[in-house]
Amino acid sequence: NYFCHMIKEIQIRVQLQEESIPNIILKKAAHQLSISPTKISGIKVLRKSIDARKPQIYFNYKISVYIKEPVPNTSEYSFTYKDVSKAKEIHIIGFGPAGMYAALRCIELGFKPVVLERGKKVQERRRDLKAINQDHHVDSDSNYCFGEGGAGTYSDGKLYTRSLKRGDVRRIFENLVHHGATEQILIDAHPHIGTNKLPKIIENIRETILNHGGEIHFESRVVDFIIKNHKIQAIQLKNELEMPVNAVILATGHSARDIYYLLDRKNIALQAKSFAMGVRVEHPQHIIDSIQYHCTDQRDELLPAASYSLVHQVQDRGVYSFCMCPGGFIVPAATANGEVVVNGMSPSRRNNPYANSGIVVEINIEKDLPKYQHFGALKGLEYQKDLERLAFTSGERNQTAPAQRLTDFVEGNVSLDLNPTSYQPGLKSAPLHSLLPKLIGGRLRKGFEAFGRKMYGYYTSEANIVGVESRTSSPVNIPRKDDLEHPEIEGLFPCGEGGGYAGGIISAAMDGERCAEAAIAKL
Repeated sequence: NYFCHMIKEIQIRVQLQEESIPNIILKKAAHQLSISPTKISGIKVLRKSIDARKPQIYFNYKISVYIKEPVPNTSEYSFTYKDVSKAKEIHIIGFGPAGMYAALRCIELGFKPVVLERGKKVQERRRDLKAINQDHHVDSDSNYCFGEGGAGTYSDGKLYTRSLKRGDVRRIFENLVHHGATEQILIDAHPHIGTNKLPKIIENIRETILNHGGEIHFESRVVDFIIKNHKIQAIQLKNELEMPVNAVILATGHSARDIYYLLDRKNIALQAKSFAMGVRVEHPQHIIDSIQYHCTDQRDELLPAASYSLVHQVQDRGVYSFCMCPGGFIVPAATANGEVVVNGMSPSRRNNPYANSGIVVEINIEKDLPKYQHFGALKGLEYQKDLERLAFTSGERNQTAPAQRLTDFVEGNVSLDLNPTSYQPGLKSAPLHSLLPKLIGGRLRKGFEAFGRKMYGYYTSEANIVGVESRTSSPVNIPRKDDLEHPEIEGLFPCGEGGGYAGGIISAAMDGERCAEAAIAKL
């Protein structure tokens, strides 16, 4: 009678071939706790991951077992939004994850968010994405990076984070579920919403903000800051409208170069920041599946498209995989005409026949760019721009991307033809082995060789590399003090990836919440 009424947290392992047995988790839990399954009133899965290190594949579950206890069907998190239509205003520039979560937090704390977004609503963005893919035309305000939901909307919706602030992380996940995400994201070890599902969630967040008295202005690019006595007084929009402000959360993302140039022109402190650049590699998904799942033919239908994570040190710099997209697409992520930038995305089912990943080289901003010193804080940005222009001119001077078979790139041969690709604007064979700066190209070649030794079958002529993967993170840092305010400009709160304070959807959302709290504390 030891287990009369209680909740036990346990770990269980289920073999791949057992996974489809009805009530397998219940049976295993009862066995492990040495009780009858009838005493278990319910089970809640807390975490699920796959262990495919050996040919016998396991699903690892962390579960709460409710013994003669009712299973709670509500979350311990609740979000209370107040009517803020007449409250004090806080201006937020940018409506990506940082801006969205700054706005939601303002409402929770009783302040009115006024959001200014240069791009369009999430559904209206689609027309401009189609224009990039089919007509090779880039709208500099509406593209894969800019618009409602930010860059994360149409680049996968991966929710990985290395942040150690677990409570804050959980809060963001629960809020995404509150706004319509599947509860699966609370369980999966590598949660992912999917490019096809994210727009609806983002629309729901927009509705929450508007329904509680917040404002969101689309197609409203900020072009100037009015600063008096080191305090931000107003912001100016592209239509010359001026808005007086109390506090400004600057959440413009890692690609809003005009903001960096504006701050630099106004002699507002900026710093160059180390970042990473490289290429995107694309394999047939079945090759990655066969390596990761030790299978010769199709992967088991219970297994998701396999992913990988690789890192290797080459001449004191890390070469690593970034934003790996199983069953995904390569997309054109340029924010202006005259440049080629690639990124990856996956639909929620990850059912595309290709696997792609950024493979990038660390750029040490102090040591690696001596020829760019005269650009000061913008030296990394200028180097990034030059690489993107190089990709443009070595393609077809449109959104066609320069590419090479992986083996030809490493061995220094021009590819006579290329493998099929998911990249819609198309590929053009180019000698990336000689075009890329040695700093990047040389290390990538050694990195790919090492990856081929770590994952047998990865190094293959069936893979293409596509140039260039350059927007991994911001090459500029907008400094801030411990209270998150800019050290020189009162009322300005640099936030998220654009400030250099986040790397992905979840860390940006968390930083948005922190900046909202900081701005409110100052008022």
